[in-house]
Amino acid sequence: MTEAYIYDAVRSPRGKGRKDGSLHEVTAARLSAQMLNAIKERSGLSGHAVEDVIWGNVTQVGEQGGCLARTAVLASDLDERIPGLAINRFCASGLEAVNLSANQIKGGAGMAYIAGGVEMMGRVPMGSDGAAIAVDPSIAMNTYFVPQGISADIIATEYGFSRDDADALAAESQKRSAAAWADNRFAKSIVPVLDQNGLTILDRDEYMRPGTDMAALAKLKPAFKDMGEVMPGFDKVALMKYPHLETINHIHHAGNSSGIVDGSAAVLIGNKEFGEKYGIKPRARIRATAKIGTDPTIMLTGPVPATQKILADSGMSISDIDLFEVNEAFASVVLRFMQAFDVDSSKVNVNGGSIAMGHPLGATGAIIIGTLLDELERTGKGTGLATLCIASGMGAATIIERM
Repeated sequence: MTEAYIYDAVRSPRGKGRKDGSLHEVTAARLSAQMLNAIKERSGLSGHAVEDVIWGNVTQVGEQGGCLARTAVLASDLDERIPGLAINRFCASGLEAVNLSANQIKGGAGMAYIAGGVEMMGRVPMGSDGAAIAVDPSIAMNTYFVPQGISADIIATEYGFSRDDADALAAESQKRSAAAWADNRFAKSIVPVLDQNGLTILDRDEYMRPGTDMAALAKLKPAFKDMGEVMPGFDKVALMKYPHLETINHIHHAGNSSGIVDGSAAVLIGNKEFGEKYGIKPRARIRATAKIGTDPTIMLTGPVPATQKILADSGMSISDIDLFEVNEAFASVVLRFMQAFDVDSSKVNVNGGSIAMGHPLGATGAIIIGTLLDELERTGKGTGLATLCIASGMGAATIIERM
């Protein structure tokens, strides 16, 4: 089978996903086009260089609708003969774009792809597209639907994570992100966002709160307690499915949950012949990919079975992995992953994660692949695994090997 290699990975800085965020005036198509242009320029691509652009975005309505991938291609400097495919696997959309591209190449369907994603959460609010699993009573009742924040608290309750456990992980994420920026660890991948006059709008993740500590986090009220206990009473729904819990321990709040931000990322993936054609060297090999469905109520445990599956499929063990990127959707997601595999925290999200820097839904999977690759190169380590939990109960994972 043909091998699939990562040749380059770029991302935008993440802007606060609200009206006073630095990227609020930038559309999803425009930001995506800037990432595509960066890939083109950095790799010296010309003509019909890639088979397709596979682009993840979650809230596919309004200016993020209408096959945003193709719109982004046409808004960029890429050849118009390159098509575009918009995909949605919720929070893993960017990673699924990478995985789909890699598997297309392995199957012989083209020499190269650009994969990635975007989410402008300050312009197109999360959930504004509606979702049958949440709004159709016949489906919501049968699946015991609860919002993701409740799911995160169910994980904490089921697996014994305390508020202090979650807050400690959040404080560490802030500390590591600040240290990574201070040490310029993201410099290889960051593409500053420019306005129409070529002036820099944003060149640094702006959601971070570097001074965050346990004392500051302790002052925050649980974000999902009221929706769980009062109206509409989602705790009762959860306890119908998990009666052994008796009560839900609400430990998550804005400080130990992922931030709402705007951002985009792109990854250039190709076979050996593609690199030879353009005179560029591969940075990593995509060894394996995986996706799986999980319990839709607890919902966010997907990184565990996805990792079990990818390891089994690839004939690897958890000890073969040097570094892990586990998306920090909520603190309990990462805590559960480390607990399940007995992985030391020094190998997980070593440069911080979405709690500190934010989670632009459709882009995050591509972002963490780039972060993982950069860190493998910086430290000289060999193999890394990226994984995300996914709404409605799914998980996705990718294993890469540094060249």
